[in-house]
Amino acid sequence: MHSPIILFDGVCNLCNGAVQFVLKNDSRNIFKFASLQSNFAQDFLKTQQLPTENFGTLILIENDQIFVKSKAVFKIAKYLPKYAWLRIFNFLPVLISDFFYDIVSKNRLKWFGQRESCWIPTKELKERFL
Repeated sequence: MHSPIILFDGVCNLCNGAVQFVLKNDSRNIFKFASLQSNFAQDFLKTQQLPTENFGTLILIENDQIFVKSKAVFKIAKYLPKYAWLRIFNFLPVLISDFFYDIVSKNRLKWFGQRESCWIPTKELKERFL
C-alpha cells in the first residue's frame, strides 16, 4: 500500500490548520501531503479532470481511489487513533455530511482567512510533502 496523500488548499488557514492537526496526530507518519497549488497536485487534478482552481475541498488519494469532502475527512480520521471515533458519522448519507462540509468550505476563507502564499514545511516534515 502506498501512503495516503492529502491534497489541500495551501493558502487557506483552515486547510493549513487541518494539515497541522493531521501531522500532530499521525503518530505512524502514514500521510503524505501536497498543496493543491503544487505541481504534483496540479498534474494529478488535470489527469483526473478535476478543477485546478477555486478549490472547495480537500482530496484524499488512497489506494488509487479518490475521496473528497466529508468522505475524505472520515477516511483520514480512521488513521488517527484518537479521532477514529469520527467514523461513526459515516452512517450519514453523503448528501447530508457534504451539505455541512460545503457550508464550511464556502465560508472558510471569510471565517478563517487566507495566506499570501502556501505554508512551507519544516526540514523535519519536508519528506512528507510532495
